[in-house]
Amino acid sequence: MAEPDLSHLLLSAFRALDEEIRAALRDRGISDLRPGQAAALLLVDRTGTRLTELATRAGITKQAMMQVVDELQSLGCVRRVPDPTDARAKVVRLTAKGLRHRAASRKSIQAVDARVRRGLGDRRHDALRATLAELASAEE
Repeated sequence: MAEPDLSHLLLSAFRALDEEIRAALRDRGISDLRPGQAAALLLVDRTGTRLTELATRAGITKQAMMQVVDELQSLGCVRRVPDPTDARAKVVRLTAKGLRHRAASRKSIQAVDARVRRGLGDRRHDALRATLAELASAEE
């Protein structure tokens, strides 16, 4: 049997980690968030953040981030408010539910990362992160 290609291995690893984060969120009583939405909550500043800035931080298009924000708004985690510095723009702010979900998201993601670090050991974990960051920056 042929060895799986790198893209398949990366996708499989992503799916495994994604499911582990989903389970960690459920363990914290959060069943309505997907891991990608949980990660997006971590990008929103306490005072609010413009959509374009969220997209930049996430490394995705403005349109893709708009979809994530729409989903988070429908879940009651964020709201859009006028930007105090530009009447034409909107700022994404966390609601009380969003703040609670962000705290649970941060703990869930950190718990999964800590488990991976323990499993790989510090040196291999750091090397993996550096390699993935290098691969990601090569596409830019």
